[in-house]
Amino acid sequence: MALVKAADPQTSSSNASRYCRYHVFLSFRGPDTHKTFTDHLYTALVSAGFRTFRDDDEVERGDGIKPELQKAIKHSRTSVIVFSKDYASSRWCLDELVMILGRKRKTSDDHIVLPVFYDVDPSHVRKQTGSLAKAFARHQQTQPLQKVKAWREALAEVADLAGMVLQIQAHG
Repeated sequence: MALVKAADPQTSSSNASRYCRYHVFLSFRGPDTHKTFTDHLYTALVSAGFRTFRDDDEVERGDGIKPELQKAIKHSRTSVIVFSKDYASSRWCLDELVMILGRKRKTSDDHIVLPVFYDVDPSHVRKQTGSLAKAFARHQQTQPLQKVKAWREALAEVADLAGMVLQIQAHG
C-alpha cells in the first residue's frame, strides 16, 4: 500500500480540514495488534508525514472513553479501525467505534472511515459471529441493552464500508 501525504489540516483551504488536529485516528485493541500490525502501520503513517493519534494506554479504566480520545476522534480527518479477533471484547473499542461512526454521520467534512480486518472475516464483524459472538454473549450479561444494540449496529455498519482484509498466513 503506497502512502501519499495528505494536505496539512492547518493550511488546507477547506473549512472543515482547518479544525482537524490529526490526519489519522487509529482504533485498535492493544493486546491484539499494538506490538505488531498497528505499530508498523503507525510507524509507516508517521514516516509518510501523517499526524497520527494512537492511544498507547492498554489498560481499560473507568466506564467511559477518556476526554483526550473523544477530542482526538473529533479532530481527526480519517479513522482507521483495526478489527482483530478480540476487538469486540473491549467496551472501549466498541465505544470508540460508535463515536467514530457518529462523527462520520453528523459532520459535513467527509470524515473517512477505513476498516482493516486483521485476521478476522468482515462477515463475522457484520453478523457478530465467531469470536465476536463470545464477546457479545459476555456484554449482554453486563451491559445495558441499548448500549449493546448500538455496538451491534455500529459493527454491522462499518463492516459494509470499503476496507482492507488482511489474513495471517501460517508458515510451516
